[in-house]
Amino acid sequence: MQLRTFLAGDMREALANVRNEMGPEAVIVGSERAKGGGIMVRAALDTEESEAGVETAARELAAALNPPSASPGFETNYRDGLIRRLRGERTAATSNAVGFNRAELLTLLRTHRAPDGLTHALAEAAEKSGLADMTLALASALDKRMRTNPLDLENAKALLLAGPPGAGKTAVAAKIAAHARLSGRDVELIAADVTGAGAVARLETFAKHVGAGIVMAETADALAKAIGASASKNVLSVIDTAGFDPRNVKSRTAYSALARMDGVDAVGVVSAAGDAEEVAEISAALVTLGVKRMIVTGLDLARRAGAVLGAAAQGADLAHITRSPFVAGGLETLTPLSLARLLIETNTGGADRGSAQ
Repeated sequence: MQLRTFLAGDMREALANVRNEMGPEAVIVGSERAKGGGIMVRAALDTEESEAGVETAARELAAALNPPSASPGFETNYRDGLIRRLRGERTAATSNAVGFNRAELLTLLRTHRAPDGLTHALAEAAEKSGLADMTLALASALDKRMRTNPLDLENAKALLLAGPPGAGKTAVAAKIAAHARLSGRDVELIAADVTGAGAVARLETFAKHVGAGIVMAETADALAKAIGASASKNVLSVIDTAGFDPRNVKSRTAYSALARMDGVDAVGVVSAAGDAEEVAEISAALVTLGVKRMIVTGLDLARRAGAVLGAAAQGADLAHITRSPFVAGGLETLTPLSLARLLIETNTGGADRGSAQ
């Protein structure tokens, strides 16, 4: 097993470096913000390697992941266990590790109500990985089907949130604004949905809560002017739009122009509590409208994670997930490894899901 750590300016660059230097079979085993800025990504590759090489790589990875001042947590313990397994040490985690079994993986993914075609594709890719551990095999398969790309709130100009009614776009707008404010950006929340019952009032409440400005934009021209005015002041615009079904031809016509406005990054928002097949179809339709990233909301309400898989495998990058309806709940990032753990370690009885890395 070969382990390497990559430093890059953002997740896209880091993943490109991993694939360029380690090949498409490399699995992302962890990621975090670097102290000096940018992203630090750890990747693993199942190769023939000497015992001394594994030991050295394990020590380097342990030093990077576990600085002396850090207090151990669930992720730290999991990574420590992974390192010990790479060294060949037998631990309680090793004894309880779930071995790979294609039939069991198919059953697991079906339990999460994952789209049927995606279920079989992931099981086949996991089996071909040759990894004996179920979590790592599934992570390897997911790494080939999904990309993680968090929002760059320090440099973004305007983010337009699009998705079906009830997906949580307004709450996501508030969460994005809160994160941007914490990073030092001024934010303008733009209400493009001025006719929905209570939509503007709710957005006004959120704007006051996070210290952001608010602008009403009833037309596309008004929206373009508001975005331009904010950009001229280096203020991040977060646009909350009315819910719609992107599979509907008439709705698509109205939103395609908005998603392709100059300086605007379209972000899809879907709910983890929705039917996985429906979420996959909606996500795919949003991609055709120009959506580059997806945010999946409501994992605190969903006992099954099939909708997350459906959203993450349609061509758009998975930016974030949310597990709380409250602004303080924030935005989390799922890597292929943490999503694999979520799928394998979460049962449908509402067990504790742990933390996304």
